[in-house]
Parts: sequence; C-alpha cells; structure tokens
Amino acid sequence: MVKHEQDIDCGGGYVKLFPAGLAQGDMSGDSKYNIMFGPDVCGPSNRKVHVIFEYKGDNKLIKKTIQPKTDTASHLYTLKVSPDNTYEVQIDGEKVESGSLYEDWDFLPAKEINDPESSKPADWVDDKQMDDPSDTKPEDWDVPQHIADPEATKPEDWDDEMDGEWEAPQIDNPEYKGEWKAKRIDNPEYKGEWVHPQVPNPEFEDDSELYAYDSFGAVGFDLWQVKSGTIFDSVLITDDEAALASQVTAFKARAEGEAAAKKKAEDAEAAAKAAEEALKKEAEEEEEEEEEEAEEPAKDEL
Repeated sequence: MVKHEQDIDCGGGYVKLFPAGLAQGDMSGDSKYNIMFGPDVCGPSNRKVHVIFEYKGDNKLIKKTIQPKTDTASHLYTLKVSPDNTYEVQIDGEKVESGSLYEDWDFLPAKEINDPESSKPADWVDDKQMDDPSDTKPEDWDVPQHIADPEATKPEDWDDEMDGEWEAPQIDNPEYKGEWKAKRIDNPEYKGEWVHPQVPNPEFEDDSELYAYDSFGAVGFDLWQVKSGTIFDSVLITDDEAALASQVTAFKARAEGEAAAKKKAEDAEAAAKAAEEALKKEAEEEEEEEEEEAEEPAKDEL
C-alpha cells in the first residue's frame, strides 16, 4: 500500500524485491533486485507504474504505460505473476493492465531475423505510381511567381538621383501555377513491397520460466523524492490467492474509512468557515447600525 500524504509532485513510490543473500546494510540503487514494482511520479507528463524484471543481468522494463494514482489517499498496488508467464497489475483491487511476459517485455530476442544472405534485387520496382511519360508541360506554364504591381505609380516627390531608380513593388502573380509536375499513373513495373526473407535467429533460446526466480530474500525501498512523506504499509508476497483476497478486502475497508474521515474533516472545516463568515457578517451589520445611530440627531436637540 502506498500513500503520498505529502501530495507528491516528483518522486518514487515503488518497492524492490531482492534475492536471498542481499547485504542489507549496503543496499543501494546498484544492488541487484528481482522485481521493481510501484508508482513513480514526476510532473504531469511523467507518471507510470514501474514493472521491471531482472533477467540474465539486465533490467527489463514493461513496454506499456500504466497510470498511477496521484492523490493523497492510500492505494493498493498489486502485481500478479503466473506460471503460464502471464501477469496482471491491479490498483485498489481492480485490474488496470494484464498480458503476456513474452509480449509486453523484451526478455527474449526475436525468433526470426532478416536473412543476412538476402537483399532486395537491384531491379525490384516498389513504386506504385510513376510520372506519366506522355504528359508534357504546357508552353505557357512558366511565369514568374511575383510581378510588378501594375497599379503602382512613382511618387511625385521621388528623386532618382537621391533615391535611386524607382521600381514598382512586387505582388503575387495571378497567373502563377506553381511548380509543374507530370500526372501520376500506375507503374506497370510495380512488383509490390519487397519483404525481407526471414530465417531462424541463432541467438534465440526459448524460456518457459520467465516468471521464476531462484529466491526472494528481502524487500526494500530505494527512492528519490522531492518531498518526503510517503507512507508504505501492508507489503505482501504470497502465492496464496486467499491471502491476497483478504488483503484487498482489508484495504477497501480502510479506504472507505479514510474517505469517510476525509469527508467529515472537510464538512467540519466548511461548517467552521461558514460560522466564521456568519459572525463576521453579524459584526459588520452591528457596526453599520451603530454608525447610522451616531449620525441621527438626538431628539432633544431638534
């Protein structure tokens, strides 16, 4: 569970699951981990839920973008990884993303690659259309883009010796048609888009246990935040569906309690503000009455 009580604007809220044997006293950002999971926020344009797996010495990032929660309430982030190499990400007990480890991460190289011995033939034509060889440019096509304004006249006070030779200002030529291009026709030599032949990738090695790790030995928080104050609670690592369901149920009860407490506090604040404004208005009205009475002449002076 993650609660950005400080109303975070830039910082992490993720957890790292480390293998057994971690020297916990020396744990740092360079320490090898198995999985990194959780929200990361930095401004309005960089918000994501990290799902990173370590695989053969590399940290593999999910190719999808999962949006985190960015308010100040508590939120439950759940990652489920299954032996069939599928996964599911939940927030507050509701699925927000799922899929295949094979498809949504680049764990394995491609099964097939372009045949290095094959290349597009030199005479391969992959242009669908071509210029019409029978089309010719009209003789009157080439005219200047700009011409002298025929309505312009030389100013009466223009002095050729002082001002130089007068030239009429330029305007767009209404006869200008732009660059001439021949009409396009279907290319009779077109053979279609050339497709590079594929061959088996000699570096490809299938792995049916992408989901598996030899051990899990520690949970750690390695975070960078502009404003500290994030609360973490209820960390659960399990293969028991019932334990997970129980945690989700407990979280939802907690979330309802938080929401009710927040509403109660907001209502109390609104009531206090309304009472303060009422007292202020009453005081202003009394002050106005006193000023009006002071301005009225005393009856015995009339």
